[in-house]
Amino acid sequence: MISPANRALAIELIQEANQNGARLTKACEELDISVRTYERWVSERKVKVDQRPLVQRPIPKNKLSETEREEIRAVVNQEAYADLPPTQIVPKLADKGIYLASESTYYRILREEKMQHHRGRSQKPTKRIPETHLAKGPNQVWTWDITWLGGPVKGLFYRLYLIIDLFSRKVVGWEVWETEEAKYAKSLVKKAVINEKIQGAPLVLHSDNGSPMKAATFLGLLEKLGIQQSFSRPRVSNDNPYSEAMFRTLKYRPDFPHKGFASLEETRKWAQEFVDWYNQIHLHSGLNFVTPEQCHTGEHIAILEKRQAVYDEAMKKHPERWTRGARNWGPHEQVALNPMREEEKTKSLGQS
Repeated sequence: MISPANRALAIELIQEANQNGARLTKACEELDISVRTYERWVSERKVKVDQRPLVQRPIPKNKLSETEREEIRAVVNQEAYADLPPTQIVPKLADKGIYLASESTYYRILREEKMQHHRGRSQKPTKRIPETHLAKGPNQVWTWDITWLGGPVKGLFYRLYLIIDLFSRKVVGWEVWETEEAKYAKSLVKKAVINEKIQGAPLVLHSDNGSPMKAATFLGLLEKLGIQQSFSRPRVSNDNPYSEAMFRTLKYRPDFPHKGFASLEETRKWAQEFVDWYNQIHLHSGLNFVTPEQCHTGEHIAILEKRQAVYDEAMKKHPERWTRGARNWGPHEQVALNPMREEEKTKSLGQS
């Protein structure tokens, strides 16, 4: 292969010979290359390189001098202005008959000097990390929320209160009412705790920041029952993902009445049928396709072991059909609510 340096030299020799009267074909033959090769080399040399970044640009006439920048830096660091933003500093200076630059220029200089968020005693805003909980079995972490179901006329809604177990995804409690009130939430939690026979056992109840969830009477009940309350971050809808996913499943059922329910009784009847289907019949993809009820009672372990044995036996009969091995039907061991990312874990450990 001819090096770029030799190629450039060959092009110069051919061009020099051609300019002195030699035919291009003969000049190329002398160097044992074809005319087509020479033309290709020339065209590759003509590829233009963007010279704009390399151009020496003139200094803008409106650019501040270093002396003026230094004067602005000195002003913003004065005790009287150290805690003020440029929108406050510029008018105060104008009242004294002083104009150094516009607010935007002040902001630009502060950004360049990395003083925008660290002036005076102000601190850099910190990102709030969502509460994280880990469930290694049923009845350790519950999540709950309220969704609106359309009524018989436009503007009328029924409220479905629904609690699910994080580990098994089982609906452990639900009720339908016409309004959102703390007394209904209290009744729902009491019934769920009694039905699950977990009075006094450690339990986390996660929810968003709705008024029933934060009502003093409701929080008092949780404290009395020994339940730890957990909240989503304000105005962050995806901090309660399991309840949100449940409502999506509910409203995408083929028999869901999208035109609205005729009455409160009809709504409760439909909700009961949905919960029975979801808990007893629905093979949940997040549970390796067992029902929430089976996972809640522990039956899923034997069911998944049997499935694994069936698949292992099938692979033994025809190993050539299983290029990636048998499917893993093992049960899940834990479920995390809002798990921390690696960078968040590192930051949290550094602060502790």
